[in-house]
Amino acid sequence: MVYPVEDTWDEVTYLAYHLHWDIDRLVDLEHDDRLMLVQKVADLNRRAWEGVKQLG
Repeated sequence: MVYPVEDTWDEVTYLAYHLHWDIDRLVDLEHDDRLMLVQKVADLNRRAWEGVKQLG
């Protein structure tokens, strides 16, 4: 199965922005590992924003 190129770029861009990893490191990840990282980073961001909302 071929994974859509646009989806791969979205994942790599998201992770590069948040983790400051270089593109080679991100592209070399297995697809399932990259998806897991995307989910974990999204969870961290969601929890951080919940904390900010509680302060305000």
